[in-house]
Formats: sequence, structure tokens, C-alpha cells
Amino acid sequence: MIQFSADILFKSVPCRLFGVKCGNEHSENALLKNLLTMGVDVDMAKKRQPGVFNRTGVNEQDLKMFLLSKGASKEVIASIISRYPRAITRTPENLSKRWDLWRRIMASDLEILNILECSPESFFRSNNNLNLENNIKFLYSVGLTRKCLCRLLTNAPRTFSNSLHLNKQMVEFLQEVCLSLGHSDPIDFVRKIIFKNPFILIQSTKRIKANIKFLQSTFNLNNEELLVLICGPGAEILDLSNDYAKRNYTNIKEKLFSLGCTEEEVRKFVLSYPDVIFLGEKKFNEKIDCLIEEKISILQIIETPRILDSSISTLKSRIKELVNAGYNLSTSNITLLSWSQKRYKAKLEKLNIG
Repeated sequence: MIQFSADILFKSVPCRLFGVKCGNEHSENALLKNLLTMGVDVDMAKKRQPGVFNRTGVNEQDLKMFLLSKGASKEVIASIISRYPRAITRTPENLSKRWDLWRRIMASDLEILNILECSPESFFRSNNNLNLENNIKFLYSVGLTRKCLCRLLTNAPRTFSNSLHLNKQMVEFLQEVCLSLGHSDPIDFVRKIIFKNPFILIQSTKRIKANIKFLQSTFNLNNEELLVLICGPGAEILDLSNDYAKRNYTNIKEKLFSLGCTEEEVRKFVLSYPDVIFLGEKKFNEKIDCLIEEKISILQIIETPRILDSSISTLKSRIKELVNAGYNLSTSNITLLSWSQKRYKAKLEKLNIG
């Protein structure tokens, strides 16, 4: 039998630091009670990150007090923990330092809270504050503005969890692309691409290189045309899977060819609306078929590509409403199929009155 000294047996220790099984059970029960009192959806939290509930030294009360001090409501705090329970493993010191680093980018505590409410993982995913600090310094040093970093933090927070080496590698690669295409300002080039596509820094240089090659060869672009495309409307395509982009483009081409379009018409259509490459084969074909069935010509569609932004259900319901209002879609402007709901409803009301 293992013998314990009196000092060990009678020493007062916090329950969560007590390492034997009964201590862990008691600790977990106390944690669950605290979380339930805070309004946390414990079932959701356990489902998302069950390992958190087996850890010692969690800090749910410290997290609560910290976020309250920054202006978060109790409901928001409960929601954050429910969706990303790992947040309760961060120490007050770590939270404070990380918050201060984020404030180098965000203008107010409220802006940070808004991000946390939408995506708690963005703030709590990593506890490596030194890496975060180094990335912030580096991204500022290569010419990115505060506005650009704010966009990165809001849309692609994993950028700041990347190793500094990975971010440097991508920026250097983009600068090389810039110079190889004859552009003399690599800082401006990198800033434009990252602002247009904040996800680019969390992709591999291999993927970006393959997509640049795909765009240039597929559309027979010279260097200047390619620069305009990837710094503008085509920037978001760069982080797509290359196979996915090629497959979707092949489908677009075959579908439009079957409807009588020429190679040049297909080219102009895709270049005027590069986002169409994001549409999978089934979705693209269904939208085109839906419009054709309603007597909208393929020429109208390729001249007004943004109508493909609307879902099939929206297209069908709007077409039905417009036809009932006496609007001739085959001879009239069809851009209203992609208008905002407010603008569209105002137009429909005028048509019905008229």
C-alpha cells in the first residue's frame, strides 16, 4: 500500500489541481456548475471540444471577468464559451497581452468583441502571443495598412497563427510574381492582392502559382492583363483548388458552347465575372437552365452575369413575380434579378401600381 505523509494528506489544495481521479471528477462537476450558471450551452461545448473538460487549471471565471471588463454582455460570453470552450484555458495574462496586440490593429474594444461574437476561434485559437506580435510587425513592415490588417483579422484570422516564416514566404513569392510581370511596385501589388483576397496568406505558394498559370494560359493574357485581373476581380480565384477551378471552367465552357456561344464570348463572360468559376457544375447548369426556360436568352445572361449571384429559388420567385406584373424578361433589362431585396421590392411595387 502506498503511504502518504501527513503533510500531503492534510495539505489544502485547489480542487482543480488535485490530480487523482476523484479530484478530477469533483473539478469537472464544479466547472460544469459554473458554466451552467453562466448560461453556457454545455452540451454544445462538450460536443465541440470535449478535451477541455478533462483539463486542470481552466479559468472560466477569469475569462468572464476579463470580457465583462471589455464591455461584453453575459449572453455574448456564454455564446463564446459554448462555441469555443477552449477559451476558458487562457490565462488572464495571456488574454490581456493578446487583447493589447489586437488593439494595434482594431480601433476599439467593441470591434474586437464583434469579431469574437462572430468567430471566437479567431481570438482564442492560439495562445502564442509572440508569434502574433511578430506577424503584426512583419505585415506592417511590408506596407500593409491598418485597414488591410483589420480585414485580415476579421476575415482570415488564421493568418496571424501562421508561423512568421510562412507569411514571409508568401509575401516574397507575391513580390517575385509582381516583378516577373513587369510591375515596378511590389509593395503596392502585395497590398492590393491581400486586400482583395485576405485568405491568400493561408494558402500554399504552390496553389497560387498553379492558379496564376491557369488564368494566364486559359485566357491568353499578357502580363499587364494578368496583373489587372489578379489585383482586381480575379484575386479571389487564386486560393481555389486548381483542379476545382479547371473543372468548373471546363463545365462553363461546355455549357455555353452547347447554347451557341463562341470561344471569345465565353472568354469575355468569365473575365467580366471571374466569380462564376466558384460555381460548381451542378449549380451553374441549374441556374442557366432556369433562366433559359423562362425565355431569357443566353446573350442576355452573358451580358448580365451578376444575375448568377442570386440563388435558384430567388431567380424563380422573382421571375414569377415579374411575369405576373407584366414585365417582359426576354426584351427588358434583367439586372433586377440580382438587385438587393429592398431595391427589387421597390421596383416590383412600381410595376404592380403601373
